[in-house]
Amino acid sequence: MKTHYLCSLRVLTVFIVLAMLPKVSNAQEGTNPFWEKVQFGGGLAVNFGNGTFGGTIAPSAIYNFNENFAMGPSLIFSYQSNDVFNTTLYGGSWITLFNPIREIQLSAEVEQLRVNREVKNNFDILLEDNFWNTALFVGAGYRTGPVTIGIRYNVLYSDDDRVYATAWNPFVRVYF
Repeated sequence: MKTHYLCSLRVLTVFIVLAMLPKVSNAQEGTNPFWEKVQFGGGLAVNFGNGTFGGTIAPSAIYNFNENFAMGPSLIFSYQSNDVFNTTLYGGSWITLFNPIREIQLSAEVEQLRVNREVKNNFDILLEDNFWNTALFVGAGYRTGPVTIGIRYNVLYSDDDRVYATAWNPFVRVYF
């Protein structure tokens, strides 16, 4: 199991280094038109309560093709635990954003997560559940400055979904 984490950490490190190389190499030559259209952002969450801990980090970047249309990747790492289970989720997503007017943002996002879950049953026997989960979200939000607040719907959601409790998810999206 630790091998999965090390492999994921290596992939994340390579991705960050490769993403930053063009920016670093052009820093001495002046501005690069590509990077002038890139915005960085993402999500960060920490949850505590009644013996439960949860934390998520999801850095992302988008490329603005024009004032109405943008798209880009996101990396996702999340960990939740309590006395009964430990769950680690990692993966990525690709988001497409469309702003028909400045204040309204429509989105489509495909997400692929690797889920590693350890659960103790009533006899303290550790059970492992490892699987891939795919989600396809469509959403709408109100945008003001770099912040968008809205709701998204997972069109691939089913009642036996083992990652999301509901198809509807509120979101706050920030890009600088």
